[in-house]
Amino acid sequence: MMLHGLFRRSVLLAGLTACVALPAGLAAAADAFPSRTVTLVVPFAAGGSTDLIARLIAEKMTEDLGQTVIVENKAGAGGNIGADAVAKADPDGYTILMGTIATHALNPAVMKQMPYDPVKDFAPVSLLVLVPNVLEVNPELPVKSVQELIALLKSKPGEYSYASSGIGTPLHLSGELFKSLAGVDMIHVPYRGAGPALNDVVANQVPIMFDNLPSSTAFIKAGTLRPLAVTTKTRSASFPDLPTMEEAGVPGYETYTWNALFAPAGTPQAVIDRLNAAAMKAVKDPATQPRLAELSATVVGSTPDELAKHVTAELAKWAPIVEASGAADSQ
Repeated sequence: MMLHGLFRRSVLLAGLTACVALPAGLAAAADAFPSRTVTLVVPFAAGGSTDLIARLIAEKMTEDLGQTVIVENKAGAGGNIGADAVAKADPDGYTILMGTIATHALNPAVMKQMPYDPVKDFAPVSLLVLVPNVLEVNPELPVKSVQELIALLKSKPGEYSYASSGIGTPLHLSGELFKSLAGVDMIHVPYRGAGPALNDVVANQVPIMFDNLPSSTAFIKAGTLRPLAVTTKTRSASFPDLPTMEEAGVPGYETYTWNALFAPAGTPQAVIDRLNAAAMKAVKDPATQPRLAELSATVVGSTPDELAKHVTAELAKWAPIVEASGAADSQ
């Protein structure tokens, strides 16, 4: 009986020791982070602005972390496939997401069935950059300012159309917000991506478009598209003479795309802090900033809490716009 009691107490003591040691082991793993390659998932195809920005950030984070940060493109479902893969990854910091306005603000409002929760399933790391959109027209359209465009649209309601990269995308909803705030009527023409939409605007098949400024820059410089305004609160450094929508006479108008780092929910705070420090250093690096400026990206570099508040505000902002647009009904 005595031996049995001693054995039982020994087992209990070993179990308690293991329970105490487990958090310490996790803490040690977090302190040693990273000890191997980190995968940065881009939920869109290679070559777009999100992909290009991710590769710049990954390059600099590799230098700071001392481990390779590789970019993996997981495109599909408007960014949901890649975002969902990260949401369901091990919460150890070795799989992180380059999130966007689509994955964390628009898709939850547009899509009736989401594979992840944009708030509960992610640990915010840092809001990296803001990228403005641009309101542009085919040069054959007889307008040279936003006010001239508004006057034309009001004189012929429902006669003109605007192109976008698809229903429920940031470019579509940028147009819907413009219609609402400017009190104009345009017909929405959705395409399967921004590239085909741009081609048709250049060819004057559709005369008007909101687009990410980086992908339209070459067309603007070539004179095949006429820019009227950028959609951010401040002017773009790459086109300093181009007014903002507010300056052009549309009070309250502000849209942009953004890129931010997220880890799976449950990632240790020490790992989040390490990733945040590396991300902040990457976007503030003097060698990185000119390259981001070439992509018309405005550097932010936020804390995790600031990113969390940003996501909450974006969800609240876009939900009523999506509802008014009817985009959710079409999904």
